Parts: sequence; structure tokens; C-alpha cells
Amino acid sequence: MKNKWRILKILVTVVLFGFLLSFSLKRFNDAKMENVSINMNQGKTPVYFVDEKDIKELVKQYNPTRKIGDINIPELEKKINLIPFVDSANVYLNLNGNLNVDIKQRVPAFRLNKDGKDFYVDKKGVEFPISKNFSLPSMLVMGDVKPSEYEALGDLIEKIDKDDFSKKYFIGITKEKEDYNLLTSDGNYKVEIGDLDNIDLKVRGFKTFVEKYLVDQNTQKYKKISLKYDNQIVTTLNPYFKENDSILRNAPKIELKTEDGSHKLEAKKSESKPEVKKPEPKKEVKKAESKKETAKPKKVEKKAEAKKVSTKKKETASKTNDKKKKTKVVVE
Repeated sequence: MKNKWRILKILVTVVLFGFLLSFSLKRFNDAKMENVSINMNQGKTPVYFVDEKDIKELVKQYNPTRKIGDINIPELEKKINLIPFVDSANVYLNLNGNLNVDIKQRVPAFRLNKDGKDFYVDKKGVEFPISKNFSLPSMLVMGDVKPSEYEALGDLIEKIDKDDFSKKYFIGITKEKEDYNLLTSDGNYKVEIGDLDNIDLKVRGFKTFVEKYLVDQNTQKYKKISLKYDNQIVTTLNPYFKENDSILRNAPKIELKTEDGSHKLEAKKSESKPEVKKPEPKKEVKKAESKKETAKPKKVEKKAEAKKVSTKKKETASKTNDKKKKTKVVVE
């Protein structure tokens, strides 16, 4: 008998508790949602691509009656996550009936100009459009960059931003065919790094080259400084720089050996072949045809009366005849 009374008491308690709970839930759902708290999570780099007014408008669309029970939290959260500037969103209700919306915005790693279009790329390699409301200063990358290279390119830019030396020199990146080039703020030359492998070694090599050699040079004299080759730096002279005229003609080879940590660097100026003057065509030397003038011997008049000719007269006559028989040559 006692057990029956206990069971009956338990059943009555459960019914009363269920009734009170349903009554409370109905009252809670019918209550108006007074407060909407929107929290934009800001990391080290604050961004303002998403406007709070736009999020509040979305909340109104998914809760036109402004009753707590009428809002569809899963659908609202899904809609906010579809915004291209949102990395992640979390929507939930407090016990006091306040709606909380926590939003983490995307932070651009770099700005990419590809096929005539500009857009941002975040650290995860996700593309998102340029905003009309907010613009974050970021490094500009130009060229046919593949999506598979986004993350490695983002790591390179992050390393540049953390290093004071690199941040001072490098202001942009271009990709030509399969090689990456760093654009510099000092001079008109570009720094060719090739692929995105061994970036730390290449940047340290350029830093050593600048401190040991380039600091004493006019940066306008170079067109390109290549770091793509192993353990060496190759420079290309600017043909439009006046001071390079004599250098390009003589084509000197300059080697610079320095030590930075455990590796060695060799800096070589790209050799340009000196201009070779074509040999002038030889002037044709015309030989004048030798004119043979045959001197006719003079007639010796013999005197009828002379009977004898002396020996001296005969020798003189023969020498005279030999001289007259010689040929003349004329060179023009």
C-alpha cells in the first residue's frame, strides 16, 4: 500500500513539473526579444568588413514577430556564415532571452590581381571580394597564381611582415611564368626568387647582399637581382642607366663572397658580351695593267764614209737601248 502511494506521489510531481515547464516555455517563447548582442571577434588585425546594421537586418528577417519562439536560430546562423567576409558565426540564446551573435571575420593575407580582377585571399587560401565599406592595406600580388599556391604565398608575406628589413624593401609580388619576383621600394630593380621553396635562405641571402655590397652602389644601375640559383646571387645591369655604358662595353665579372651563418653567397654580375666591330671590307687594290712600252731602237746612221767604229761607242749604244726596253708599273 505504501509503495502505491509513493508511485502516485511521483506521478503527480512529474505532471505538475511538466505543466509548469510547458507553461514557462510558452511564456518564454511568447516574450519579445528585447536585446540582440553582436560580437565581432577581433584578433591582432582588426577588420570591419561586416556591418552590425546588416546583421541586425538579417535577424529581423528571420524573426519578423520579434518573439523569441519564432526565430529560427539554425537558419539564421547558416545565412550569416554564407556572407563572404565571415569566417565563422555562432548564434545562441541566453536564459534571459537575449540573442547573441558571435562573428569571426576573414583577415586578408594579400590582395591578388588575376585575370583583370581584384580580390582578397585569407591565410586559409579562401578568396573573398573587395568590400565597399572597408579596405585593409595589404601586399599586392599580380600574375597567374594558382589556388594551390595561396597558403605558401601567405606564409611568405607573413614572414616579410614580421621582418623589419624585408618589410622595408619589399612592397609587392609578381609572378612571371613560373617565377616569383619581389618588387622593391628602393630602385627600379626586382628580386627574382623563383619558386616558394627555401624562402628564409633567399631572404637572408638578399639581406647579406644589400649590407655587404648594394649599400655602396646606386640602386638605379640594376634591372634584376636573382636569388633563384643555389648559393649565389646574379645581378642584371640596367641598360638605360648611363653609368653602365662603360661596364656593359667592358663586361667585367665581379665576384663577392660573404658568409652568413653556415652558407656562402657568390654575387656575380651577368656578363654581357662586348660589342664586336665588324671588320671593314678591304679595299680592292687594282693593279694597272702593265704597259709595255717597247722602245724602238734608234736607227744608227752609218756614215758611208766611216769605215771603223770604236769599241766605246758600241758599249754606250747597247746600254742606252737596254734602258729604253724596261716596263713601267702604275698602282692606283
